Amino acid sequence: MIKTVAVIPHYRHEQTIVATAHDLRALGLPCIVVDDGSGEQSEAALAELAQIEGVTLIRRAENGGKGAAVKDALRAAAAAGYSHALQIDADRQHCFADIPRFIAAAEQSPQTVICGRPIYDEDAPKSRRYGREITNFWIRINTGSNEIADGMCGFRIYPLARTVALINSVYLGDRMDFDTEILVRLHWEGVPMEWLDTSVAYAEDGVSHFYMLKDNLHISAMHARLFFVRLWRRIWRRA
Repeated sequence: MIKTVAVIPHYRHEQTIVATAHDLRALGLPCIVVDDGSGEQSEAALAELAQIEGVTLIRRAENGGKGAAVKDALRAAAAAGYSHALQIDADRQHCFADIPRFIAAAEQSPQTVICGRPIYDEDAPKSRRYGREITNFWIRINTGSNEIADGMCGFRIYPLARTVALINSVYLGDRMDFDTEILVRLHWEGVPMEWLDTSVAYAEDGVSHFYMLKDNLHISAMHARLFFVRLWRRIWRRA
């Protein structure tokens, strides 16, 4: 039997984070929320969050990026004795109704990463869709396969032992590049993955912390780094 906790990176989603935690608790999931230096504007919501039974709040003094927050959460989950972690965003774009299906898949295949394959509604920004297609192209280059159906959907369940071991052993990006890089690295390590279709919604009044220029530069640098690391690994193995 697996022991699963929800991990939520949070940065200035004070309008949605409390409801997100309540809905996860209603599904029976304990939660670890890592606030990534949100500052004063989120203080009231975080104070309310800290009072919810079954929710652990970790505070980062300074903003380090989504990847940094997720890594802190995954390490904390492993240290607390959980076997698996459900990563979900704080902005409620992911489908809570699919969580039992994800957990059931993890219970059937506990060594497998259970990944969301996103199905978008009509409100999804075209720029994000195009960026995703480019990222998925480079994933195919850097893995030499089509086994990673989507690298950017941060709705997934990780087996913690192998995931945290990887986080502690190699450099992984601290920002929006993390979601993609961790999957490529896990694929290189031979960790199996299973893909489940899930709807992703973009609310008109939703708050996005994806910065088109800065984050795309981080993601491009990540793809280039992985390309050369994979090339070196292949050369080294032939030597």
